[in-house]
Amino acid sequence: MLSSVVGNQNILILSNGEFGERLHAISQIHNESTSLLQFPWGDSIDLEIVNTYLQSHRVDFIALVHHETSSGMLNPLAAIGALARANGAVLLVDCVSSVGAESIDMERDNIAFCSGSSSKAIGSYPGLSFVIGKTDEFEKLRTLPAKSAYLNLYRFFEFATGRSQTPNTPAVPLFFALDQALANILIEGVPQRRAKILRTATTLREEMKELGLSFLLKSEDMSSVLTTAFVPPYVDIDLFRQRLREKSIIIYEGKGPLKGRVFQVGNIGELSETDVAQFSAVLRDTLDVFHAVEIITTTILPHSVIDPGVLPSLALDPIFATSGVLNTTGGLFRTGDGEQLMAIPIDLDPLISEVTESV
Repeated sequence: MLSSVVGNQNILILSNGEFGERLHAISQIHNESTSLLQFPWGDSIDLEIVNTYLQSHRVDFIALVHHETSSGMLNPLAAIGALARANGAVLLVDCVSSVGAESIDMERDNIAFCSGSSSKAIGSYPGLSFVIGKTDEFEKLRTLPAKSAYLNLYRFFEFATGRSQTPNTPAVPLFFALDQALANILIEGVPQRRAKILRTATTLREEMKELGLSFLLKSEDMSSVLTTAFVPPYVDIDLFRQRLREKSIIIYEGKGPLKGRVFQVGNIGELSETDVAQFSAVLRDTLDVFHAVEIITTTILPHSVIDPGVLPSLALDPIFATSGVLNTTGGLFRTGDGEQLMAIPIDLDPLISEVTESV
């Protein structure tokens, strides 16, 4: 879209994350008159700032990412589309990670073009991208000079409408796979599909909150397919990811300014209630082990670091210490009156000396 639609006109990129920044970098290559309104990662796009900018600058096109996956933020298409309409701008939207999961109404949201992907929430094989646009907007591209031989959007439109073909040899099996994935969504029902994805996300978030985790975003700003949680202070993110990977669970670490601060859990694909329950159980056990290690290192080895990998996954219950002495009898660690500690099962006690020696 960015290489084909703008011509020599002015485009404004709205960014609040990694993929908004990528839009800006791409547009700078193809469009000399590219401007940027940049907001912090994880912050909402400030509509008042956008409106003020539009009223004081000539802007012909606005581009943004719908679902900014670097934070999990779902940007407000309807509100930005209304601002674009009121200020005579054409709206371009990257919907790669939202199409198939979120409500996207091109008429309501005043979207001229949006891009998508065969994978993500659509559920087909990766490898195909597509652009959906209004016919009259495609026709306007006819007279614009091409800036790219392979990424000329009007040429794709011309081949699709005139020949039912692509300009270059396509990966035909991927088209069949995409056709089947779309048929599956229609059989299930588009609203039903979106509702199922949202239910899965809601269940995950409720169970993560029960584990004491907190989230980067307010619930109203979250997408339906990705949850971004803060890394607890007692957790080493690299070891955390490794331990979960050993249980066949993949999470994502934060990027850019969020690196080391957050981890992300996706919930697209054919996830059953059993899958969600299994993830929650493994997450609980893994966090419990990290918490146990924190207690051991702050109680017995305050200046040492222990690899949680040497400890088993345990179901640990919180208790309150009632005396100010260290007591390992029965697997109980106590350091002070009224301090909330962790009940360590007796079968962990033999490991304490082993852990001590390893440190």
